[in-house]
Amino acid sequence: MTVPRRLPIGAEILEEGGVHFRVWAPKRQQVEIVIEPGSGKGIPLLPEAKGYFAGLAAGVGAGARYRFRLDGEKTLYPDPASRFQPEGPHGPSQVIDPKSFAWTDRNWRGHGLKGKVVYEMHVGTFTPEGTLAAAIRQLPELADLGITCLEIMPLADFAGTFGWGYDGVNLFAPTRLYGTPDDVRRFVNRAHELNLSVILDVVYNHFGPDGNYLMQFSDDYLSKKATDWGDAINFDGPNSAPVREFYISNARYWIEEFHFDGLRLDATHQIFDTSPKHILAEVGEAVHSAANGRKTFVSAESESQEAKLVRPIENGGHGLDGVWNDDFHHSAMVALTGHNEGYYADYLGKPQELLSAIKWGYLYQGQWQSRRQKCWGTPALDIPPDQFVVFIQNHDQVAHSGRGLRCHQLTSPGRYKAMTALFLLAPGTPLLFQGQEFAASSPFLYFADHHPELNKLVRAGRMEFLKQFRSLTAPESGSIFSDPGDRHTFERCKLDFSERETHAAYYTVHRDLLRLRREDPAFRAQVHGGVDGAVLAENAFVLRYFVNGGADRLLVVNLGRDLTFDPAPEPLLAPPEGCRWRLLWSSESTAYGGNGTLEPEREDSWHIPGEAAFVLAPRVLKQKEAFVFDEGK
Repeated sequence: MTVPRRLPIGAEILEEGGVHFRVWAPKRQQVEIVIEPGSGKGIPLLPEAKGYFAGLAAGVGAGARYRFRLDGEKTLYPDPASRFQPEGPHGPSQVIDPKSFAWTDRNWRGHGLKGKVVYEMHVGTFTPEGTLAAAIRQLPELADLGITCLEIMPLADFAGTFGWGYDGVNLFAPTRLYGTPDDVRRFVNRAHELNLSVILDVVYNHFGPDGNYLMQFSDDYLSKKATDWGDAINFDGPNSAPVREFYISNARYWIEEFHFDGLRLDATHQIFDTSPKHILAEVGEAVHSAANGRKTFVSAESESQEAKLVRPIENGGHGLDGVWNDDFHHSAMVALTGHNEGYYADYLGKPQELLSAIKWGYLYQGQWQSRRQKCWGTPALDIPPDQFVVFIQNHDQVAHSGRGLRCHQLTSPGRYKAMTALFLLAPGTPLLFQGQEFAASSPFLYFADHHPELNKLVRAGRMEFLKQFRSLTAPESGSIFSDPGDRHTFERCKLDFSERETHAAYYTVHRDLLRLRREDPAFRAQVHGGVDGAVLAENAFVLRYFVNGGADRLLVVNLGRDLTFDPAPEPLLAPPEGCRWRLLWSSESTAYGGNGTLEPEREDSWHIPGEAAFVLAPRVLKQKEAFVFDEGK
């Protein structure tokens, strides 16, 4: 008898009653379901083709807890496709009814990546409570600020009581640490009411080191290829078809059952697949089709900077929607801090680098890179700017500073506000990391709760990774590192929302820039080739945004000292015919803690204040003004 199922694996409640279980266990000859608490008697599942086992448990419903008994062994195991682990990865799985939640977003049609302002959120540290319920209460403020998309760091359940989420082992089970599956639905539903998209960060490159029982069901989940965190996922080896189905189903699951608007794929350079159709292409297709007409998008982290990730499948690409641009971040941080050690070594932070990253995305598109001693990146000159996600902070980069300091703490206020203007007004898709909008004083450190022996290994691995930064290898530097396994390390990272008021100048900068990006046609256009730039001095440059009808905009950024630009032989500074430039926005506004800004364009020169950025718009001259200007008076 064929049983109608939404997904090919896991426990699903049937309309006629009972729960249908299906699991891939080719390693086993006999599989039983054991309901807990109970007599311990197993309900046998029937073998199917290709190593699957399936069966119906009558009289079982939502809330029931269960585990698998394999080949009659004493030890019981959770469901590899468990929908919830109320006691964590080592405990029983729970049957969940996704239809019990009353959605109110039936009119939500979603948004694509273009036009988005993304906000990366770690639920456990976003609020003092560290729950989805508490995070919901902050959503109206984020929407009012100008955020349009929430990117939630991984929710897949993991061992311990705190962590970043990248050690997930139950990929279908939202972690019990932040709430129930319905709390996830409630969060997404409320976000949609506020016109906020929500995408989920997923880890399809490895499993966490604690609580992963998949090898009890099949040895073929993992391959012999290695990632930075252990064995890679088997997407192209023997018996890989059910493994691919597992991940494709997971992508569909988050979109169908939780109404997520897309996924962010972690470390895609550590996903290995030589199949005719790459697993990433299939995941992207699954996300788009599962939305049933809603607009969705999939973005990817790619250290190897593979432009094919976002090229159409018919052109040999994977058909994803966006990629993170680490090159912009690295150059920006060198410009802000003056340090170019470790993975910053191949960046100088010069104006031309920043201009090129704004115009062309990746800085390394196949050139030689000294640190890696090889050519790096792939050609990406054809990729539209909105497909590059740009940032000056994210979870990794803040934590890698050693002390977990945010970039406003690593540079001057003037440079920070100027760089904020650059990345928020750039034609790429900007991403803010939680608390960045109000210059949060709380750090974001690496934290992971494991058993003592694993904690030692994680701490040692973390210290080894940070050795690439010479400034962190001094004898006294050891005292600054926080133990990832110490709960205090985790607690220190929680945001303090009172800083929206105490750091009001920074909060206002972000609010005003996001409004300018949203309302000004030049900044919301994100047109390929719609921006050009020029270097004005060692630390100063200009971007010109071209708009039909002469409504161009200039963004002038000066990360150095005061500059008098005279003469000014740069055509991008020339206003549209019959116009002069007028000041539209300045990072030195008194509202942002500055001293105010005079009009930078004078009749005989340009005056560009140091460590500042400003936006200029054309003003049509009256006849007398034009005459005076033409006479040079």
